[in-house]
Amino acid sequence: MEGPGAPDVPVARWKRHIVRQLRQRDRTQKALFLELVPAYNHLLEKAELLARISEKLQPEPNDATPATHQGPWEEEPGLDSDQVPSPTALRMKWHEEEEGLRLVCGEMAYQVVERRAALGALESTLEERQSRLAALEARVAQLQDARAQQTRDVDQLRALNTAQRAAYEALRARTRLQEAALRRLEEEARDLLEWLVQRKACAAAERNLRNERLERAKQARMSLELKKAAKRTVSISESPNTLGDGIREMAETVALPAEPVSLESEAGEKWKRPFRSASATSLTLSRCVDVVKGLLDFKKRRGHSIGGAPEQRYQSIPVCVAAQPPTRVQDVLNAHLSEVNAVCFGPNSSLLATGGADCLIHLWNIVGGHLEANQTLEGAGGSITSVDFDPSGSQILAATYNQAAQLWKVGEAQSKETLSGHTDKVTAAKFKLTRHQAVTGSRDRTVKEWDLGRAYCSRTINVLSYCNDVVCGDHVIISGHNDQKIRFWDSRCPCCTQVIPVQGRVTSLNLSHDQLHLLSCSRDNTLKVIDLRVSNIRQVFRADGFKCGSDWTKAVFSPDRSYALAGSWDGAIYIWNVDTGKLEGSLRGPHCAAVNSVAWCYSGSHVVSVDQARKLVLWH
Repeated sequence: MEGPGAPDVPVARWKRHIVRQLRQRDRTQKALFLELVPAYNHLLEKAELLARISEKLQPEPNDATPATHQGPWEEEPGLDSDQVPSPTALRMKWHEEEEGLRLVCGEMAYQVVERRAALGALESTLEERQSRLAALEARVAQLQDARAQQTRDVDQLRALNTAQRAAYEALRARTRLQEAALRRLEEEARDLLEWLVQRKACAAAERNLRNERLERAKQARMSLELKKAAKRTVSISESPNTLGDGIREMAETVALPAEPVSLESEAGEKWKRPFRSASATSLTLSRCVDVVKGLLDFKKRRGHSIGGAPEQRYQSIPVCVAAQPPTRVQDVLNAHLSEVNAVCFGPNSSLLATGGADCLIHLWNIVGGHLEANQTLEGAGGSITSVDFDPSGSQILAATYNQAAQLWKVGEAQSKETLSGHTDKVTAAKFKLTRHQAVTGSRDRTVKEWDLGRAYCSRTINVLSYCNDVVCGDHVIISGHNDQKIRFWDSRCPCCTQVIPVQGRVTSLNLSHDQLHLLSCSRDNTLKVIDLRVSNIRQVFRADGFKCGSDWTKAVFSPDRSYALAGSWDGAIYIWNVDTGKLEGSLRGPHCAAVNSVAWCYSGSHVVSVDQARKLVLWH
């Protein structure tokens, strides 16, 4: 028999072991019964023999003398009659043998009873095991039926899943076609709108030119009429009615086209005029002066009428038609003395500003694919958390940790204005569409609107959570907060118009150039694209390895809104395709610390990124 550690042990060794045990039991029991049955038969034969002998040995009652009986022992040769035992001795011997046989028979009967009891126990065990085997076989049959049923269900589900996958792919292809058609329609609508705006601008220019010509003609006629009125002789004896008729006549004359008068004739007639009354002349001149003042006032009001725009508005229109994601590094610099928190491109795409924890703002020029220092702006009272150019590119607004926002003019090293009024760190400062209006957000749970012309706060909005970033549209202010919500505020009413919840603290907001989509970055390590036309989350971008490194990590759209760009905690820059919703790729190399902010120039040719290790990287 093979041991448990022997190699090549058969799979069904336990079956053979059971068979061997059963055979061994059968042999043992059979051997016991084979010994018992012959002994019992031999015992019965002896009992019959003794019974016959006893019958023969019994004497007849009529015999006086016992007759000599010849028994079986007489057959033995060589025995004499003197050696034959007496019947009494034989009877005693027989009784002894009978007692011995009875004892042996009793013992054998007891053994038979024990063997029968053991056999009954074995038969009951066998029946129990057979019943258990039958129950297990029934259970196996049930499990096999259940397995077959589950196999059929799995096949049905696979077929259904295949059909649904095919329907999903068809629906997805249809959706892509519809999105492409929608984008084409949007582009056509945008082109049509631009064409309409250009036509209106041309029509307005033509109308303004016509009005200016009419205005100049009217002024020329008025000057001629004034000259004619100055030549007229008015008598002091004229009655008021006559004077009124003269004034009415002058007014009618003003309305008529005037004939050209030469300066020589005017100078010659000046000495030929008769004497006129001073009072009448004064009245006529005062009336004419009032008319001229009225015309001048009308011209001034016309320049600042309700229909006109009293304040010049700028709209940054990117010149990029189709942006390409960056692929390689062009330049790497240590921009600041400590952590760099913010970066922003100017409208001309060749000037950019960086702000850091060293309380400085550096201006850089991009020349030949390299970064060249332009200017350093000083005067900030704390770490710079946000920088922004005004629409004209002539001013820079920065948010600082000294509870204020500061304004610089490009070309001047010292701060021009300080917007103070917050009671905690200012985390965001952005220009509106006009260069004289701005919005700031702070950790004191307020958002403020500023009139930069007079450097005062025109409106304070109280919110329920820290404000981490703000963006501005035509009539809307959008703020991202620490309570995982994005809030919309109308500049024309004091209340919040809408709240969109996101999963995670909002770190940055970026508005597309068409003001139809909003990109948010949050601490749940995702970027979300919000469609402002229907006010819901359209896409969610995430990637393996992408993680926000701080509460002020900034993400941006490309100028044509085809890509979304954000920096990660490990120094990598991730790019997602907005049209397909997939990860376009990641850029690694120069950054060895968390990327705080990224910026994409309006021309689409360059991308810059800054990190917590003072580095400024230019990508192309």
